[in-house]
Amino acid sequence: MEQSITIAIYVHAFFGGIGLIAGTISFLVKKGSKSHLLAGKWFSIGMIISSLISIPVAWIPGHKNMFLFLIALFTIYLVLAGNRALTFKPIFKKTSATLIDKLISGSMMLFAMVMIGVGILGLIQDGQNAVLFLFFGLFGLGFAIKDFRFYKNPAADTSKWLVNHLARIIGAYIASITAFMVAGLNFDNLAAWMLPTLIGTGAIIYWTRRVGKRKFLRPRMPKTNNLG
Repeated sequence: MEQSITIAIYVHAFFGGIGLIAGTISFLVKKGSKSHLLAGKWFSIGMIISSLISIPVAWIPGHKNMFLFLIALFTIYLVLAGNRALTFKPIFKKTSATLIDKLISGSMMLFAMVMIGVGILGLIQDGQNAVLFLFFGLFGLGFAIKDFRFYKNPAADTSKWLVNHLARIIGAYIASITAFMVAGLNFDNLAAWMLPTLIGTGAIIYWTRRVGKRKFLRPRMPKTNNLG
């Protein structure tokens, strides 16, 4: 059993490494290029597989870690929501959120409230990782709330899809860096968990403000002929 867990952890680390490398390439190359799209695809694959593997491992006796379990769910949300944001590009003429969009965001809202609840309970009982539960729970809840605000009228702002995509993908990239620092470099402390997110938040604010000024034209709907 322990050998299988060890193998799972190595596979988890392998795909996490792929995600980290691909994510770095994606940020360095020209946005929208073939290299960017390919790197982004492998980033998503790496992070999703790595996170999915960590979910059952986090519940195995001797390896139980509720915080890592919820962080894995948070990471999956960030990757899925970041990619779903691309479906709102004006060229696709998508004017309303689908059930899948709402399920992804709704699940994150639920998980975030659980994290906040565990964090508050932990502060009362002086529990481990209480501050981290609150920290990441509030971030997740903020993302989910913004999702549903966007879903009310996706066509109102033609650049919002790009803002949402960048914010969530950068968030997922931050998660890969954090995992590398904690698991790969053994910096398992409060600073290692929170510092990448705080720095990454600055990057999210910078890029979202920069792209938020861009406007994208929606394709014109063909005129119907009512003459006959």
